[in-house]
Amino acid sequence: MNSLDEIWSNVMSVLSEDLTPTAVNTWFSDCTPVDLEDCRIVLHTGTDFKRRIILSRFGDTIRKTLSDLFSCDFDLIVLAGNELEQYRNRRKAEDFLPEMDGYTFDHFIVGASNKFAHAAAIAVAETPGRVYNPLFIYGNSGLGKTHLLLAIGQAIHEKDPTKKIAYLKGDEFTNQMVQSIQAGTAEDFRRKYRNVDLFLVDDIQFIAGKQQTQEEFFHTFNNIYEAGNQIVITSDRPPLDMVKLDDRLRTRFEGGLMADVQPPDMETRMAITRNKAAQLGMLLSSEVVEYISENITANIRQIEGVVKRLTAYREILDDAITINSVKRAIKDVIRIGAYIPTPDIIIEETARYYSLGSDDLRGQRRSKNTAMARQISMYLMRNLTNLSLKDIGEQYEDRNHSTVLSSIRKVEDLLKNDPDMNGTIRDITSNINSRS
Repeated sequence: MNSLDEIWSNVMSVLSEDLTPTAVNTWFSDCTPVDLEDCRIVLHTGTDFKRRIILSRFGDTIRKTLSDLFSCDFDLIVLAGNELEQYRNRRKAEDFLPEMDGYTFDHFIVGASNKFAHAAAIAVAETPGRVYNPLFIYGNSGLGKTHLLLAIGQAIHEKDPTKKIAYLKGDEFTNQMVQSIQAGTAEDFRRKYRNVDLFLVDDIQFIAGKQQTQEEFFHTFNNIYEAGNQIVITSDRPPLDMVKLDDRLRTRFEGGLMADVQPPDMETRMAITRNKAAQLGMLLSSEVVEYISENITANIRQIEGVVKRLTAYREILDDAITINSVKRAIKDVIRIGAYIPTPDIIIEETARYYSLGSDDLRGQRRSKNTAMARQISMYLMRNLTNLSLKDIGEQYEDRNHSTVLSSIRKVEDLLKNDPDMNGTIRDITSNINSRS
């Protein structure tokens, strides 16, 4: 079934088999479907009297018809009169995603580096499901991809609060799917995401290499797309660079519109700095704005971090905003921004990439897949941290430094001759850096 109206049309066809045209017109001429979710249908009719008749005379038939269509027991709710407005207001409050708060198109600074992605996002928000489906936005971390994703959701929600919107990250899709399988609620999980009007997925790169997750996401994607509903996806790289992404998912992602987001130019960075300051109630001098924009060039989040520190200096220390205070704020941000992942994160992301658990890599399992993942995690730990070989060995049930060194050299040898290994290292490293 592709829409609520089509579903209701099927129900009316069944009712019409046992009712005269006069009876259908009397009781259902102004009866309209409002919502269908989690095995519950909501209808609206003009009067309380009609509601009582629909529930008492036709309720069982309506519920049975829906049960036959969807293979689950249905609840029936009938609203009357002005209850429809109350219901929609309540749904608006219930369905609003807190993640969207503050992420609007008004707060997004447009420049040459993101103009195309911004225009595509606006078009999708204005006509969801009709143009650029799916919309795939990609670029490095901290450049505004998530802002655009959530701004689309915000705009569609404000235009029609009854729209069902789902937002989650790629790894959350995996986690929720696994939990639903363990709890025996897989069908509930599927209904939750397959029946939405707008599907927003952040950091899709995390599902690459996870076969069962990709299988489930493939069917979820198809259901939403074939229903004519909108899908928006973000990633830190284009589909072609996801080495372990299923080809059928890659072709579907590439079948929509792909829009990249690049680091902002000087003029855009200055506008972003002023905008972030204005949101925090500060007016920065041109000298301060220029200094920030000249020294932070590749990451919008770092600009925001500097502005927030300046706010703290002003409010907590009662400091005037000078170039010296800006230098101090930038030093703090750049020091924090020089991300060094922990051994736990490296092991976790490597294990995740190979659909294993962290304990598998730390322990004594010797399967080929586990051994390769363990060796790669040691190689990454050596290259991404300052740990010694001895320190690395202690992360794996006290393996000695010679074992660690041998593992690292095996990976280095593979990197010289195996293009797939280069892609694997790049993917896992990117996933690790996304945790910063």
